[in-house]
Amino acid sequence: MPLVTVGINHKTAPVSIRERVAFAPEKMFDALDELVHLERAQEAVIVSTCNRTELYCSVDSDEKVVRIIEWLSEYHGIPFEELQKFCYEHREDDSIRHVMRVASGLDSLVLGEPQILGQVKSAFAVSQEGKYIGANLHRLFQKTFSIAKQVRTDTSIGENPVSIAFASVSLAQRIFADVKKSTALLIGAGQTIELVAKHLKESGIKRIIVANRTLTRAQVLAEEMGAEAILLADIAEYLPLADIVISSTASQLPIIGKGVIEKAIVKRRRKPMLLIDIAVPRDIEPEVEEVKDIYLYTVDDLHSVIQENQKARLDAAKEAEVIIDGGVAAFRKNIESRKVSDIIVNYRQQAESIKQLELTKALKSLDSGQTPEQVLQKLAHNLMNKLINSPTQYLRVAGENEDQQALGIASQVLGLTDEKNK
Repeated sequence: MPLVTVGINHKTAPVSIRERVAFAPEKMFDALDELVHLERAQEAVIVSTCNRTELYCSVDSDEKVVRIIEWLSEYHGIPFEELQKFCYEHREDDSIRHVMRVASGLDSLVLGEPQILGQVKSAFAVSQEGKYIGANLHRLFQKTFSIAKQVRTDTSIGENPVSIAFASVSLAQRIFADVKKSTALLIGAGQTIELVAKHLKESGIKRIIVANRTLTRAQVLAEEMGAEAILLADIAEYLPLADIVISSTASQLPIIGKGVIEKAIVKRRRKPMLLIDIAVPRDIEPEVEEVKDIYLYTVDDLHSVIQENQKARLDAAKEAEVIIDGGVAAFRKNIESRKVSDIIVNYRQQAESIKQLELTKALKSLDSGQTPEQVLQKLAHNLMNKLINSPTQYLRVAGENEDQQALGIASQVLGLTDEKNK
């Protein structure tokens, strides 16, 4: 079955589109169920992050690619013509290469960032748990994880600390001359916020406050980083204390609006505040940017910061591309070898079926009183006729068509060439 990829990412679509196409984690099973059971795909994995939404599918025909885009537009309520402008599609080897590049961090906003591999593994696990994966995607993703690990091991792609989290902290250090005197409010408690907290801690920041919908999760992160934990409901109270606000949650609606920021900046006596929104959909209303003394950045704005830090990874990326090319070739070879194996298995099963049928007939003939010699003669005759029937028909058709190449191949397959040379 053809392997295809359909998606949008930070290269093809602005955050205003990406946030509309994002899948909420709690609805992922429903989305996969709909995608597969509406016969858009036989197998599917959906990766949805702040920088990309991609559907990796095994389909029964290439024509299903358009139907997958149609489903994506219907599911999110976006007109097909509007969504299609931002979508890309990859098929077969290009699809295989793409998923390997994504998992290895070569297609990320931050070249070589390691978080994407964990996100791809999580997406695979969700599909596996829901049984939306069959043999095709299972083999593809296992090979992909192996290649991504080899890229990490054999190249220096991940040696420099470059990530969305690192870029966020770098931006804060540029805006605040001495970040050690600053207070940071981190909203969310996922992997990205955890990395942000680690980078801030390493920079020597004075105070970190972690806000999350679940206090227990915020407390776990706060304890690790020597920070304070609060609930999302208490954000308005703590915003005036924050010089730096970095938000990354899975909320489908904004958490911080213009009104609450206006009140906070007044309480701060117009002291500047940096807000970095790295969530998709966005956690902070775009209108917040209109408030004086507020500096609002989204994941798209971090691009220039990231570019400076990823130059050192370009050489390593070239080495990684060679590894991925080898991975694609090896996976393709594996697919072809499995096709041959399937043919051999089917051929043996067919021969076994013929054998069992004739053996059953032979045993019945013995029971009916026929002599062993008669039974063996008939058994051998029937086996020979049935086993050579298909090859004989093939040879006759090839002969009628004067297909010398087919006749030559058939002679080799049937072992007749050597007989002539004896």
